[in-house]
Amino acid sequence: MDRSTHSRSRRTAPLVALAAAAALTLAGCSSSSGGKKAEESAEGAAAGKANTPRMTVALVTHQSPGDTFWDIVRKGAEAAAAKDNIKLIYSADPSAGVQANLVQNAIDQKVDGIAVTLAKPDALKDVIAKAKAANIPVVGLNSGVSEWQELGLMEFFGQDETVAGEALGKRLNEAGAKKAVCVIQEQGNIGLTQRCDGVEKTFSGTVETLNVNGTDMPSVKSTITAKLAEDKAIDHVVTLGAPFALTAAQSVAESGSSAKVATFDLNKDLTGAISKGTIEFAVDQQPYLQGYLAIDSLWLYKNNGNYMGGGEQPVLTGPAFVDKSNVEAVAAFAAKGTR
Repeated sequence: MDRSTHSRSRRTAPLVALAAAAALTLAGCSSSSGGKKAEESAEGAAAGKANTPRMTVALVTHQSPGDTFWDIVRKGAEAAAAKDNIKLIYSADPSAGVQANLVQNAIDQKVDGIAVTLAKPDALKDVIAKAKAANIPVVGLNSGVSEWQELGLMEFFGQDETVAGEALGKRLNEAGAKKAVCVIQEQGNIGLTQRCDGVEKTFSGTVETLNVNGTDMPSVKSTITAKLAEDKAIDHVVTLGAPFALTAAQSVAESGSSAKVATFDLNKDLTGAISKGTIEFAVDQQPYLQGYLAIDSLWLYKNNGNYMGGGEQPVLTGPAFVDKSNVEAVAAFAAKGTR
């Protein structure tokens, strides 16, 4: 993947951007000291829950049926919407063409803001331009860290998938891995491709890509099982989502392979698998935070003219590793469906 100097420069201050986002979000919350005074002095917002005019915001993602990752994103978005007096319209489709139509539907409804994922940015370029022409602010989340500025979005919330992949590749080196297979559940999804490319960049062993149909889990299982039975040299299976990691663990058992499973992303079942040792580790990008910040940012822009990251830097929500050493601290939140 072409990583321009300009793209790399946008990653130079992710902690500053994230700190700014946290500060802006906390500014709208009540506290035991000074909360009432802050509410009385604020012209555009109330502490704890906004009393600003009702907004309508559309969240449009590339969610595939059954992918629990997006349930967590949606919960974060709903929490921000409830706090900010926002009517949230959620829609999703893994087809880039259909996703573009969903964005157009939001434009036709004259929403006050749009949050969108950019798994296939070229397919969304024209409709995003239409939203801008209609003076509807648009922010990105989850996918598109390299493309959000080019497409003219105001802000972006997520992780740099290439950096996350590179971090996982280094982790495989530390584990002494020699051969890995990286399972892509949706061909053409730029973020998934960047993850596998990142792994290959830093991993000193051999990486092979395996494409599967993520909408057909029995097919995913049989494809991974066949690959492991065919190639006993594979010592690590890298999946790009929690449901696929759990399926890959079944494939390992059925094929008689000794391979270990590592993955991107979490859900409550995966934290249990990490605790048991079925899954080695996961890379967490905090999807709840992505959904929350994307919706909250549109309220902040509407009511206070704020840009998280100053409109120049993405707000990075990952990557971070979850393994046996820290999974218990995360498990309680995952059980509630927020991690």
